[in-house]
Amino acid sequence: MPAVTADTLTLPRLPRLPEATTAWRPVSRVVTAERHLEGEGFAVRRPFPTVDLSLADPFLLLDHMGAVEYAPGEAKGTPWHPHRGFETVTYIIDGAFQHRDTTGGGGLISDGDTQWMTAASGLQHIEQPPPELVAAGGLFHGVQLWVNLPRAQKWVAPRYQDISRNDVKLLSSADGSSLVRVIAGSVAGYDGPGVTYTPINYLHATVAPGARLDLPWPEGFNALVYVLSGRGTVGQNQVPLEEGRLAVFGARGEALTVRAADTQPSASAAGWEILVLGGLPIREPVARYGPFVMNTRDEIVQAFQDFEAGRMGVVPPEKVPHRSTEDETI
Repeated sequence: MPAVTADTLTLPRLPRLPEATTAWRPVSRVVTAERHLEGEGFAVRRPFPTVDLSLADPFLLLDHMGAVEYAPGEAKGTPWHPHRGFETVTYIIDGAFQHRDTTGGGGLISDGDTQWMTAASGLQHIEQPPPELVAAGGLFHGVQLWVNLPRAQKWVAPRYQDISRNDVKLLSSADGSSLVRVIAGSVAGYDGPGVTYTPINYLHATVAPGARLDLPWPEGFNALVYVLSGRGTVGQNQVPLEEGRLAVFGARGEALTVRAADTQPSASAAGWEILVLGGLPIREPVARYGPFVMNTRDEIVQAFQDFEAGRMGVVPPEKVPHRSTEDETI
């Protein structure tokens, strides 16, 4: 799991939080991700939305892609499709993915890069593994998060952020053993590069085997921990949490605590790999259908009408290799 690695002893350290006087957030529930097929048929694990957790306001969806070792010809993506009313955040840990949209945004991301697409008033996009991965196969592992937009921002112009692995803010735990990557938001005064309409925190942490990670957490934000690989415990009451499971923390408290198990599966030898997410709930009505997330049913109907009328951008023609007349056979 390359993502972004660093010598944690050289990084800024998170503060050491006093055990007795810190208001630690309790764990309120644990959700197991459900398996789904998306796009052209690639498998994802989805902790929300599910029957157990329909909404994690301001987040709408979390899809865990992989980790999977593709054989030649197996890697798949999505066809062109529209979005309106929210943002998609695609974080690639291993392998590569390429993106294009009808505003001209996009590019290739790999090994710790993030693509942040604000669909807002509407666009179309396509997400595909690069031809090299399709042809040769290889390891692929990533996550896509959907972030809702408040009513006032659902109609802003689409935008695109390409967040390089070199832009991510790197921190170490208080004891210097564990690595925290801040993709968006702010932790202990350290800011990530992602620019958001909705205030959120988006972290990827590698917690060393047997180590504890304490994180100060903003009042008013919810808090979620999802396990990418490995195992550990969350909260002061040490609730077990392993790959494919999500912990939801209570709303009150100023800090989170997690601890990696002393021994990890071979695939997680470097440590327990977790996403730590949180945001300020929007608390507005949510009307969602397929690729559109608005506030009312009428706005969903309008989104379909606008898409069918071509008001969410024009898909560019595929480039066809030039063939000379000498290539023609009779």
